[in-house]
Amino acid sequence: MYNKFMRICIVKLSALGDIVHAMVVLQCIKNIEVDWVVEERFAEILRNNPHIHRIHTVRLKNNKLGFLKEYQKLKKLPKYDMVIDLQGLIKSAVVSKILSKNVIGFNKNSLREPLASKFYTKSFDIPYEENVVVRNLTLTCKALGIKMLNLKEKKPFLHFKTKLNFKPTLLVIVGSSWESKIYPKEKFIELINDLHVETFVAWGNDSEKNSAEFICEETDAKILPKLSLDELKSVISSSGLVIGGDSGPTHMAWALNIPSITIFGPTPSKRNTFETDINLVVDCGKRVDANVLDKNDFCIKNIKSKKIASLAKELLKC
Repeated sequence: MYNKFMRICIVKLSALGDIVHAMVVLQCIKNIEVDWVVEERFAEILRNNPHIHRIHTVRLKNNKLGFLKEYQKLKKLPKYDMVIDLQGLIKSAVVSKILSKNVIGFNKNSLREPLASKFYTKSFDIPYEENVVVRNLTLTCKALGIKMLNLKEKKPFLHFKTKLNFKPTLLVIVGSSWESKIYPKEKFIELINDLHVETFVAWGNDSEKNSAEFICEETDAKILPKLSLDELKSVISSSGLVIGGDSGPTHMAWALNIPSITIFGPTPSKRNTFETDINLVVDCGKRVDANVLDKNDFCIKNIKSKKIASLAKELLKC
């Protein structure tokens, strides 16, 4: 059981969608300052959140030469009374142990890297296959001895300073972290032409920009400029509906209580997002084992655009 005088830190380093799914735990923790450790390139997703006292950034991803330097930087921080490792990797467990003698995490049977559990003071058996949002909430609430959040009462938990004038009826997210998680641009064209609503297309790198331009050439959709994470939060918060693959920006719609359709290919839909009346999923209709993912499985290409359009029309009431 925690008290208001405790210093608590959450370790969730990456990736964008995973951080979004973890941030909901902040709504359970009351009357106490919570700090967060995150990879530097994702820090902006956490910024402006009134429930986060301090953000510590690290550069551990693909940074072998600077690895020791980053850990030395963390050692200089004041020690925490408790650290909760929501990442569950060896590197996040090491980071957690540097920050506190009291580290809480998932047990060895619940981790992709079981060795991480060796660094924990206390661990809990919460199956890896469990829905990621429920999994994060369960660990946090067990660690602190607090009541679980009723996700039906979740409040929007992404905050931003930027105010943009883009207010899409439909916002299309063309990219994702794996090629096999990306819905084909040709099918996005079919979808947009079927819906006939004001549409904007978001992109994050050159490859995604090329796809966005191709889509806009074949439809009435408009391409957005390159957006920062703060700007992306603003645009999503003003959208009528967000459609995209299993990716951070699509999950941000759920976090902001904005209607969304997440298109799943080789990743498990029941695990990787939390469905609501306005946050729906479309998948390939087959069981996907969270422990054995196949990045070369392009089943997402078989999902018909009309199936997505039908759900979109219901959400948009058109």
